[in-house]
Amino acid sequence: MRISAPAPTAPPDAIATTRQRLKAGRDALRAAYAQDANAGRFLQGHRRLVDGILASLWRDASLPPGSALVAVGGYGRGELYPHSDVDLLVLLPGAPDASGRRAVEVFVGRLWDVGLQIGHSVRTVSECTEEAAKDITIQTTLLEARLLGGSRATFDGLEHAVRSGLDVQRFFKAKRLEQEQRHEKFQDTPYSLEPNLKESPGGLRDLQVILWVSRAADLGRDWVALARRGLITTAEARQLKRHADLLRNARIRLHLLAGRREDRILFDHQDALARAFDVRPSGTKRPSEALMQRYYRTAKAVTQLNTILLQNLGAAIFPAADVRPEIINERFQSARELLDARDPDVFEREPAAVLECFRLMQDHSELKGMTAVTLRALWRAQRRVDASFRHDPANRARFLEFLQQPRGVVHELRRMNQYGILGRYLPAFGRIVGQMQHDLYHVYTVDQHILQVVRNLRRFTMMEHAHEYPLCSRLIADFDRPWALYVAAIFHDIAKGRGGDHSRLGRIDALHFCRAHDVAEEDAALVAFLVEHHLTMSAVAQKRDLADPAVIAEFARIVCSERRLVALYLLTVADIRGTSPSVWNAWKGKLLEDLLRGTRRLLRGDGVGFEQDVQAKQAEALRLLRLYALSDQVGDALWRELDLAYFLRHEPQEIAWQTRHLHYRVTPVAPVVKARLSPIGEGFQVMIYCRDQPELFARICGYFGQTGYNIVDAKIHTTKHGYALDTFLVLAAPGAPGHRETISLIEHELAERLARQSPLPPPVRGRISRELKHFPVTPEVHIRPDEKGPYYVLSVTAGDRPGLLYAIARVLSEYRISLHTAKIVTLGERAEDVFVVTGDALASERTMLQLENDLVAVLQ
Repeated sequence: MRISAPAPTAPPDAIATTRQRLKAGRDALRAAYAQDANAGRFLQGHRRLVDGILASLWRDASLPPGSALVAVGGYGRGELYPHSDVDLLVLLPGAPDASGRRAVEVFVGRLWDVGLQIGHSVRTVSECTEEAAKDITIQTTLLEARLLGGSRATFDGLEHAVRSGLDVQRFFKAKRLEQEQRHEKFQDTPYSLEPNLKESPGGLRDLQVILWVSRAADLGRDWVALARRGLITTAEARQLKRHADLLRNARIRLHLLAGRREDRILFDHQDALARAFDVRPSGTKRPSEALMQRYYRTAKAVTQLNTILLQNLGAAIFPAADVRPEIINERFQSARELLDARDPDVFEREPAAVLECFRLMQDHSELKGMTAVTLRALWRAQRRVDASFRHDPANRARFLEFLQQPRGVVHELRRMNQYGILGRYLPAFGRIVGQMQHDLYHVYTVDQHILQVVRNLRRFTMMEHAHEYPLCSRLIADFDRPWALYVAAIFHDIAKGRGGDHSRLGRIDALHFCRAHDVAEEDAALVAFLVEHHLTMSAVAQKRDLADPAVIAEFARIVCSERRLVALYLLTVADIRGTSPSVWNAWKGKLLEDLLRGTRRLLRGDGVGFEQDVQAKQAEALRLLRLYALSDQVGDALWRELDLAYFLRHEPQEIAWQTRHLHYRVTPVAPVVKARLSPIGEGFQVMIYCRDQPELFARICGYFGQTGYNIVDAKIHTTKHGYALDTFLVLAAPGAPGHRETISLIEHELAERLARQSPLPPPVRGRISRELKHFPVTPEVHIRPDEKGPYYVLSVTAGDRPGLLYAIARVLSEYRISLHTAKIVTLGERAEDVFVVTGDALASERTMLQLENDLVAVLQ
């Protein structure tokens, strides 16, 4: 039974006095915490303060006899953070009558009146047990129930009922599954740049899960009790307490800094949190970066200890039959589907067994992990992976063999990283573990991004994932020695944070690795090429005109061979996909695919296109038009007004679509606007055909900006008879209307706006994102002559925001700059746009400089 908060019912003076008591008590706790930073003292003190106020209010309440006030959840276990809800259960002896319900309403109302932020429920004992049987979360909160006031007998009845209804084995399975689902929500990594220190892997919740299970199984209520039981060592108990203290201190300080409940370590708070922890700059690291590395080390340790403890708790809760382990070799055996070191000192005695255990995990698919004894021994053996270990030819051969296996590469790389082995074997990798990336589009630390890229490459090889990127799956299936791609992925960002060009520095590291591991010269050269050029294909595809044969030819000279081209394409797709779920879109995929196909044709000696390509496109467009019962002469009138550049830049299906709508109105008076679902599967393609007019591009950008659409590509073309034939690819904002309604709306509203030709409104400064506030992008504008004819290339880099493109277009229209193509690239919160332009203003250096200054001004 939920009770809504009614209007105040207690005497105003009593409410004010209690409210002041609560405020004064909290102020005193904050002041004491600022002096001693003792998390346990603060949380217990806050709990005692609220306990006293609740006890006082309960005594004054007129609830039915036999009722009890019970603390549950986090408040029940005695941890009350500054802005956490006070979780309460009003426990009734039976279903209340009208006066009982009114008494509960009055009591709950007083709790709100005095300033307590409560989360409450009103139930009988039988209702509690019914709900607990259906919901593991409710069962968990009731496990931590604590009597605050009222009937001890009723409370004891609740405890007895909860305990009687508790199936420990079922509870263990449910909590483990709940944890797996929670981890999956955070991509199974604690290394997000803005982690949730309560819910993320390695956060407070992972510690609570252990204690919930051990409490349910009567195996202990704290780390010391678990150590006495032999479930963890005394040293591990001390570690757990130390890690819990750091996480609790971080959560307390986050609440105090934010002035509300906040469990995410957002960029907004990282600098202030570092100051609160008195973290100093370290080398090239800012205080916030040093703090986050400390957090990541803590989260890593918590996940390790969580794995060990849940394994040991599971063994205690599910006693196994006396089954003899299956011997794998003289060093390892399989015990309960886990890899087990036959001697815990095996890694100390034979360090080579460190890499061997990961190879065995690959070879034995029936193994689901490693035993707690083995994991502990592996963690202790980190120091044995030293220079002599790294120089041992047998270890080098085994590591390379590990990367060449058909299964288990990503899982075991992650396990190596988790237990500190990967960073010891590859010291350059060890230096980027937990390293932040402040570039507005990576959402993981450098090491986790690298492992995500390896994971993406591996997914291309698996049949069950072939539907995700069919082209990538086909390409990698025919690619000899794909392990070279995994080596390149490991090294592509390994030099970040050193200063200088990380691609060139990483190439040096990659070459050193290949030579040390006796990688064949051809494969070593490929790895070095991929690391050095891992950003090249993305830059060319997104910023250059792919309809220009010279662009394709220049890129072909860089890659030199089809094997390198395919490898670079696969690494580029995996890399972009590994930065952030929001960075990749179908348009970027199409650009990369177009560059791949065009370059492949050239490398095979088929040419890039030119006249033959145009003729092929026209023939395919006519074939498509015949499907609409249109003759082969239907496009003659329109096509006579189009030049070679139009046919080079447009696909056959685009040519057919535009011809179908324009062949009967080649010289319309009113603007023609047609929209359709984009052929690439995301967003809309919009065609605008009208007499060329000043400020046309600005008007179009203004419309899309105001309606919440993002322009990702623009093909600007002027016909021989003075008409603008422009094609835009736009992505819809989240929550936009359905496709049919949107298409009709765009066609009607945009045509009407272009027909009016009203003065351009001033640009509206859109709201910038949180990320940009903390990591602003310094605007850059560059104008340089194109290599061909009268064109200039305008490059713009700035922090993205609503209305940005309109602001740029408005300045260009003021200088009477004509636009020919536009490449709109958004990387997270960073906009990198490239325009091909012409105009008399560009002939004067002075005017060009003024144009650059005006553009920088609107980008600020």
